[in-house]
Amino acid sequence: MKVPQVVLLCGLALACATLIAQPDYVLHATPIGPAPVDPAIARALAAIKPSQIHQTIEKLVSFGTRNTLSSMDTDLPSGQGINAAADWIAGQFEAISHVCGGCLEVKRDTFTADPASGARWARRIPKPTQITNVYAILRGTDPEQARRMVLVTGHYDSINSNVLKNWADTSGAAPGANDDASGVAVSLECARTLSKLKFPGTIVFAAVAGEEQGLVGSAHLAKLAKDEGWDLEAVLNNDIVGGNTTPGGTLQLKDRVRVFSEGVPQAATPEEALRIRDLGKESDSPSRELARSIADTARTYFSKPGAVKPFSAFLVDRPDRYLRGGDHSSFNHEGFAAVRFTEWREDYNHQHKNVTRPGSGIPVMGDLIEFVDFIYVAQVARLNAATLATLAAAPGEPQKLTIVNKMTENGTTLTWEPPTGGGVAHYEVLWRETTSNNWQYVKQLAATSTEGPVTVSVPISKDNVIFGVRAVDANGHRGLVVAP
Repeated sequence: MKVPQVVLLCGLALACATLIAQPDYVLHATPIGPAPVDPAIARALAAIKPSQIHQTIEKLVSFGTRNTLSSMDTDLPSGQGINAAADWIAGQFEAISHVCGGCLEVKRDTFTADPASGARWARRIPKPTQITNVYAILRGTDPEQARRMVLVTGHYDSINSNVLKNWADTSGAAPGANDDASGVAVSLECARTLSKLKFPGTIVFAAVAGEEQGLVGSAHLAKLAKDEGWDLEAVLNNDIVGGNTTPGGTLQLKDRVRVFSEGVPQAATPEEALRIRDLGKESDSPSRELARSIADTARTYFSKPGAVKPFSAFLVDRPDRYLRGGDHSSFNHEGFAAVRFTEWREDYNHQHKNVTRPGSGIPVMGDLIEFVDFIYVAQVARLNAATLATLAAAPGEPQKLTIVNKMTENGTTLTWEPPTGGGVAHYEVLWRETTSNNWQYVKQLAATSTEGPVTVSVPISKDNVIFGVRAVDANGHRGLVVAP
């Protein structure tokens, strides 16, 4: 049958209209792809071994208890308690430093937590108690960028259910294999592998105490960082990343780790919070951008051919789980970008419980090493290491990013100042639909100068999308995104 010419013309016109009728933010954009793999970082990830993580967790469990309150006990057997654990962790950092020619500065942040202070944690600490955070600093090699810092941490204290009842059983068995020897193993393994490399920026590897008493150790370390003026761009807190292996469990997922991040910053002033709400930026806090950076890093190192093993970051847009808290929030409180890594599905019989083996089909209780998956912890450690290395290698954050808003218009003009320390090969102007959680589109802009403001205009309405900008170095390392 012959189709009338008018029908053909109408069909062509409709097809053309369909092709043309694209939103401005699609027509003038390139979809975002993964960053290139850095071969040195990939080799470091391959060096992270489940066997080493097994040894670390086994050693931490061997201290019997790592209850923070045991630091004041004088009748513990030799080699038991949290003080012995702190000494061992410091010794591990020292040994790693020896291998890399003294590249790490190993430090202790020791203080006394006094319940007479009236702090919110006072009811969990019945008497003045010594608390020690142990950390090691890998200084950046670039004099201009070394002040920029990224930090990874886990808490090395543990607890059992007796302590939760009356806070008096300071020496009872509290193996804390998953909560949180697993997180400390991540921090130590990142130090072990990344200390063999050189980065422009600085990396801090930490293990904090007092978490189970109310985030006491991390609060002290975060305040120290604030008081000493650390330019701390990112904090990765690993807490319960053991990939629980309870027999019969069928819902645990081993190909991902949850990453929790705050929306409106805890440290925002009332005026800043109001501006965030007015502009619809509740999902663009520095912590949320850090979470997106982690997911972006996972796509680079765990999704491409040749990757160690598929693995992803499952982003959860809330500060933490229901009824729970973590050390990242101490850094959020001081105004730092910080997130929490946690396994997909927790088994609460293996957290904060007295160790019991009743038999007869009754579940074994206690945070025991037999319920930790060392292969899973190694994957979490690799994702942490890849993120730390990428951010320490990348340029810093663009400064004073602003959308020019002087008149009603359909285009958008952004202006910003270069990151402190330079190192920028090009900038990426990013945007996404307001309902999307991930950056979708990119426009690349060459860096022509290290001084003075940068300005770019795009024919895209700022009313319909969220904009962001990040700096990228010559090797493709992407810095953190900043939202205007």
